[in-house]
Amino acid sequence: MITSILSLMLAQVGPNPNVSEPITPPEVAEQRRQTAERERQATASVAAQNAAAPSRLSECLASAAQDAETGEAFARAWLETATPEDRALALHCLGLSLVRQDRFADAREAFDNAREAAPATNPAYRARLSGMSGHAALAQGQADLAVPAFERAIMDADSAADPALTAGLNTDLARALVAAGRAPDAVAALAAARDADPSNAQAWLLSATLARRLERLGEAQRHIEYAATLAPRDPAIGLEAGVIAAMAGREDQARASFASVIEVAPDSVEAGRARTYLTRLDGGAQQEGPSGR
Repeated sequence: MITSILSLMLAQVGPNPNVSEPITPPEVAEQRRQTAERERQATASVAAQNAAAPSRLSECLASAAQDAETGEAFARAWLETATPEDRALALHCLGLSLVRQDRFADAREAFDNAREAAPATNPAYRARLSGMSGHAALAQGQADLAVPAFERAIMDADSAADPALTAGLNTDLARALVAAGRAPDAVAALAAARDADPSNAQAWLLSATLARRLERLGEAQRHIEYAATLAPRDPAIGLEAGVIAAMAGREDQARASFASVIEVAPDSVEAGRARTYLTRLDGGAQQEGPSGR
């Protein structure tokens, strides 16, 4: 009964299931959302430090959002006259302008330089800048460079005593570690994320996904159940719950989870995948009939 849908799942997430695929499409969208949120937080975190510079940073970022090359020119001109206190902000804008041009190696260098220029008295800002460097490295396909960037970011976040930031960066580190072929280390990073902020639903979701790919279905089930208590209407959590149930042979639970995804977020990417899985389950039922149970 379940063989048909399993073949589809394995085709989408890698054989057996292979952990070489670091994140599934819904998780990519979530990563982009989190990255954008960290960019916003990084900008806001300097507002209390200086009243004029953040305004100029906002102007630079707005320019980059309209046209990346114009934003780059703005940032480089700012760097020529920037005070030591403003240098990190100008480099921050330069890095984001370069990211928007897909110049990820140059962006990584800008973010690293920004982190070094940022005041030690603002470790949260330094952490977010290192995190941006890590994301640029991942976008470049350089997981081995992303790992140390996220590790530096986590040290800064710890210094800032910001558990939510620490947790988010540990989930980023886990993604990089999986991409680098270091799944056991990724398991540890996700455990650190859960410890830092037990309310981080994304950490529990990614923990479930990784455990499932490592064929630890009991562990995956425990993680996804807790994720669902934190974000019961998150379609990515519902989809993962269905995949775990299907792979464990719990067809009725898989159906219920996939149906809930469609009900909660009918136009989402996750709903599209849930419909595909349900169709495959229905096809298997029609082909095998009651005797196939």
